Amino acid sequence: MSVLDRPRRRLIASCIAVALSAGLFCTAAAAAELRIGTQLKLMTLDPHYADLNENNSLLAHIYERLVNQDASLNPQPGLAVSWTRISKNNWAFKLREGVRFHDGAAFTAQDVIYSINRIQTFLKPPSGGFQNYTQNIKSVTAPDPLTVVIETTDDAPTLPLSLTSIFIMHEKTDGFATTEDLNSGSQPVGTGPYKFQSWQSGEGLKLTRNAQYWGGTPAWSDVSFRVIESPAARVAALSTGDLDIADYIPARDVAGLKGRGLTIDSTSAARSNFLQFDVGREQLPGVTDNAGNPIKNPFKDKRVREALRMATDRPFITDKILLGFGTAASQLFPAGLSGTSKKLAVERPNYEAAKALLSEAGFPDGFHVVLAGPAGRYPGDSESLQAVAQNWARIGVATQPVVAPFSVFATQRSNGAYPVWYGGCSGEAVTFCLKAVLASPDPDLGTGSINYGQYQNPAFDEMLAKATALEDGPAREGALAEATEFVMADDPIIPLYHFHLIVGHGQRVSSYAVHPRGWTTAMQALPSAE
Repeated sequence: MSVLDRPRRRLIASCIAVALSAGLFCTAAAAAELRIGTQLKLMTLDPHYADLNENNSLLAHIYERLVNQDASLNPQPGLAVSWTRISKNNWAFKLREGVRFHDGAAFTAQDVIYSINRIQTFLKPPSGGFQNYTQNIKSVTAPDPLTVVIETTDDAPTLPLSLTSIFIMHEKTDGFATTEDLNSGSQPVGTGPYKFQSWQSGEGLKLTRNAQYWGGTPAWSDVSFRVIESPAARVAALSTGDLDIADYIPARDVAGLKGRGLTIDSTSAARSNFLQFDVGREQLPGVTDNAGNPIKNPFKDKRVREALRMATDRPFITDKILLGFGTAASQLFPAGLSGTSKKLAVERPNYEAAKALLSEAGFPDGFHVVLAGPAGRYPGDSESLQAVAQNWARIGVATQPVVAPFSVFATQRSNGAYPVWYGGCSGEAVTFCLKAVLASPDPDLGTGSINYGQYQNPAFDEMLAKATALEDGPAREGALAEATEFVMADDPIIPLYHFHLIVGHGQRVSSYAVHPRGWTTAMQALPSAE
């Protein structure tokens, strides 16, 4: 790298950091159209219709949130420049001055009120996927055009984090906009860096630069997204120069793309994939002794769960199956993200100790078990099951991997057809997965929504409740880490890995900042010098 290149590279690094945390842009390197090939199939132009990654990613070009998340998932200013907790149940948000919607209208507190009310009172399930983020909001008022006061029904110390998931729409004076109107030609209007140009459902989205964007001139004059669901087809289009960026690149294609002079960027996803035990039922389908006779549920015994975890070679999966584009997991989110533990680590398999634990638990000769999972939904899913089956066989647990398309697998799992299975969780914060996967199922509290194994640990529930009642800061993060350490010592699941999100780009893009939430946006790409 030449001396002349260094200042530019420092500028690029600075711009990426700012763009990820606050939605700002650099104006020094404007470029023409950016062509992105994505597996994300935008299903609607309604920003409040469904809480899906594909919608949240692509619509972020048009709409914006009050609060953003940086690469560590920490809340950062967005349309709100600051927020203050003025009492136990009240928050005040100061809004950014000088922001205008694409139609020229000024952004004010009334737009925030309209957006939250639309989610709470107008859209109903199944189209009300964002109601989880507003369920604690009692009222929203505007003391002045650039201040919003939100009153909550109970203690809501992480309200700003909830608002990282809500897009702000322009208030309509004649009532709430319908999803049908937004999808059928009523042009979506936001405050974002790019304006809507055209959309073909399941095929593509075209955007054009918002030259009056409050954060500075966006880097690209136009952006086109092409939905290419086949990874091989995305890789081929990137290789031939038909695309500038392709997301969700398979690890097996990385070496070939690099050999063609293309650049690969990646980061660990804010999620984990794991094995989940059914610990609730007395007997399980697919579990027998070596003679094929049904036996009591072995996973009720913590020693059995621990033995299977000790026999699972997680580094093998990340090294050999994910080809290094994954991190062996010891908890639900990658260590270093907010609320995770620095103390938990992945150990190499200890087959002899695992055998001893099984014998102590009353299974000296092991048992037979079905291990289920989806095929092709996540990187390394079905291959991981094969590897785990070989691991467990070494301690006498004869394991039959069963894979199916995700829709079939998910239905069968919900119907209780499996004794242990491959699962996954992601979200805006580790608290989401701690509550959903490991907390005792309680519809009133909204916990245990994907705790299909019916794991219950009242002591952990209490620790988690106390931790989530704390405001954001070191005390809360420490309490979440302690709760995680406590529950993982009970082995309710076996965390397998945090797969890496892999993005490839050509020479027209100087750098791309991969976000751990799996978003694909033009704002993460900086153009090369002309």
